[in-house]
Amino acid sequence: MELYPIFLNLKDKKCLVVGGGKVAERKVNALARCGAQILVISPRLTAGLQDMVNRGLIMHRRGYYQASDLVNTFLVISATDDDATNHAVAGDCMKNNIMVNVVDDPPRCNFFVPSVVHRGSLKLAISTGGSSPKLAKIIRQRLEHEFGPAFSEFNKFLGMVRKQVQEQVRDPARREQILKDLVDETTFLMVKQGDLEKAKERVNNVCHIDRCQP
Repeated sequence: MELYPIFLNLKDKKCLVVGGGKVAERKVNALARCGAQILVISPRLTAGLQDMVNRGLIMHRRGYYQASDLVNTFLVISATDDDATNHAVAGDCMKNNIMVNVVDDPPRCNFFVPSVVHRGSLKLAISTGGSSPKLAKIIRQRLEHEFGPAFSEFNKFLGMVRKQVQEQVRDPARREQILKDLVDETTFLMVKQGDLEKAKERVNNVCHIDRCQP
């Protein structure tokens, strides 16, 4: 069965993490950078998670998972070392059509967390469908080398240029053509080689002020 790739907008969505260990902490950090409203259920927390609670970044209920914790929950991650708890979390989520990921237990998941290269708003996600997290990690490390930090700034720059074109060029055909021409293989290689300013200049030449007038 193939998986349908998707990027979720989790801003202000209630996300539940069951577990308070190191794995849970990694999952919470990933959710937090997406602006989720995070509730952690666990009798104990790592120092890192406790610090996030103290700073008001996440909520915490000290104790053990209960089915009532799922009320108004958008997404759930179960990261405990207790099989009975993970089984209960997965079963309750499945019955209520809630997205759930049980760490290192693919049969109890209805979504998998990919290995991700973060370059600002540019995300490169790799998934093996739960078959081999190690392979996904190796691929991610190679992509991190190929797509350096410059791609973060360049992608942000492209977003600003795209907005300018959409606002200034009223003719749909001209607007579409300009947007298509903003990036090509040469521009990509400039960014990859670290020639960010040259890449930006090339984009600006495509979107010359004369072309971007209504």
